[in-house]
This record gives sequence, C-alpha cells and structure tokens, in this order.
Amino acid sequence: MKRQKYPRRVFLACSKQVLEQAQFVIRNLPIDPDKPLQITVSEEVKARKPDQNALMWAGPLKDISHQVYLGGRTYTPELWHEYFKKSFLPEEYDPELCKDGYRKWDYDPSGDRVCVGSTTELTIKGFSQYLEQIYAFGAEWGVQFGVDERRFA
Repeated sequence: MKRQKYPRRVFLACSKQVLEQAQFVIRNLPIDPDKPLQITVSEEVKARKPDQNALMWAGPLKDISHQVYLGGRTYTPELWHEYFKKSFLPEEYDPELCKDGYRKWDYDPSGDRVCVGSTTELTIKGFSQYLEQIYAFGAEWGVQFGVDERRFA
C-alpha cells in the first residue's frame, strides 16, 4: 500500500519543549524503503526583511519608473517589479538565496510559462543580491538614485 504524502514539518530548536516535539515526530516517522523521508538539520533561513522590501519600492523601483524611457515611455514601479522578478530572481532553489520550496517558474493551463517566484521567498542575502541587480540595471540606464523625482516631471 502506498503511503500518503507526508506534510513538511519545521522545528526551530529554541527550547527543550520544541526539541522534544521534534524527537517525537522523528521517532514516529513512517519507514518507507521505496520512498524514504529525508531528515535535514540546518541553520534557520532568515527571510528578507520588510525594510528591505520598503527600500526597493521607495528607492530603485520608484527612481527607475520616473527616469527610464523604453519604447518612448515610462513604466510603473509594479511593471518594473514584474520585469525584474523575471530577470533577476534565482532560476533554481539555492538555500543561501531562497526559502525552502522556492520555485521561479510554473505553467498555466494553456502551457505558457509563468513567473510564480516572489521576493517574499528570498533570504536576506538573496534579496540583497536581487536589489544589487536592480541598482545595476538602473545605473546602466543612467538613473540617478535618491533624486527628487519632480526634477524629471
């Protein structure tokens, strides 16, 4: 008989009680030689910080949206955000850059590839690298970061 999919469990070893819960779960894992469960112990992955996200929207996305003209027009910060996700999010899961379970692409019902990755799935380091790529893009287009946008209106 085939066993049901086992739910993902994460324990942060911050107290004796949590360690006891983790030990209980491990002792009671199903043994399945055909489809064994994997046990991993690692440092906690820190997700990107809200202030990093706020910096992205108030800083480079806003500056790029006001100063970069492509095809004779500017684009909203939201459209730049979607463009940068497709361009700069990691292609594959990397534990230093992404939270567990990250994936960048999926396919919609018509078979078209869609970017489903999110900056919320990045670690602090992953989001820092993502921001660096956005700043580099803006610099290549001559964006002056942190400048009052009224100068460009």
